[in-house]
Amino acid sequence: MSGPVGDGVTDARERRGARERMRGYRFMPCVHFCAGCAPRTLAILPGTCACLRCYPSTVLTRAAAETSAMTVPPPLSHLDRLEAESIHILREVAAGFANPVLLYSVGKDSSVLLHLLLKAFAPGVPPIPLLHVDTRWKFREMIAFRDRRVAETGVDLRVHINPDGVARDIGPVSHGAAVHTDVMKTQGLKQALDKWKFDAAIGGARRDEEKSRAKERVFSFRNDRHRWDPKNQRPELWNLYNARIHPGESVRVFPLSNWTELDIWLYIYREKIPVVPLYFAAERPVVERDGSLIMVDDARLPLRPGEVPQLRRVRFRTLGCYPLTGAIESQADTLEKIIAEMLVSTSSERQGRVIDHDPSASMEKKKLEGYF
Repeated sequence: MSGPVGDGVTDARERRGARERMRGYRFMPCVHFCAGCAPRTLAILPGTCACLRCYPSTVLTRAAAETSAMTVPPPLSHLDRLEAESIHILREVAAGFANPVLLYSVGKDSSVLLHLLLKAFAPGVPPIPLLHVDTRWKFREMIAFRDRRVAETGVDLRVHINPDGVARDIGPVSHGAAVHTDVMKTQGLKQALDKWKFDAAIGGARRDEEKSRAKERVFSFRNDRHRWDPKNQRPELWNLYNARIHPGESVRVFPLSNWTELDIWLYIYREKIPVVPLYFAAERPVVERDGSLIMVDDARLPLRPGEVPQLRRVRFRTLGCYPLTGAIESQADTLEKIIAEMLVSTSSERQGRVIDHDPSASMEKKKLEGYF
């Protein structure tokens, strides 16, 4: 068995010299941006510059590159990174599942998700339909906004109302928040997923909203009864997502997991995304009930003895069924003012959700039963 060919000392010197040369190239700013090409950098040889996209057809001397029109792009902002991550997740869902759906609750997070969905598959039509689980107790402005946005975007919207809840006339006033949420939201969602055989449901939940959502994966696996087992979830290393499931199982997907409420509003401002007018402060009829300002949206809300609706300047930080969603007093009637308000806010956006104040029906318990 013969040994290596050549002088070992000479080979070592050559390798050391090559390393020194490469170290010099690494720190040399060799940049050239061709017209129409995305800004890229590539260090090739001392004194030359290249466009990474069209290399090797375009290689200039450093002098020629410096005299040409060049612009150095700013680094990606945190909103750009969040947007890229969310679009990546949406495309992973479209590629990894047979029949995904995007849950459209008409709130600010859903509006951002819809915008990202349109952006992810532009200029084509998104391959993922929208699903709205109607509880019959949404604000009237929410339903009007939903229909208007669907008409503007041309997306495929499916609407489902729990027929059992309709037959029993389930409502938050007559049956209470816990029963209404379970029948019209949780059971209604499970019925819709089974009806159209959706194997993945995309939602706008964020980890900063609530403690049980803080520990949820981006791909949250549910069993054949749509139940969530927080101890039986898959790791998501290096932004790799495992979409393999058994027949009957499903996955809830949260592309906005790493966003905050402030991020949502900054993105809405930057992208000029339409949102429900209820998010902006205005004079609205409200009653103060159990520490919450409940808007009197229609005649179905019975007034308690001594209650008189008052016009107060309020807005909503979160939207749900109107008797279960409290408003906050605010002067923020523009996006700029909302963002300024968020910068100094010390309270949770879900403080106005009546369903979150019931310890017997906590968010984690509802999620274990199939709630989103």
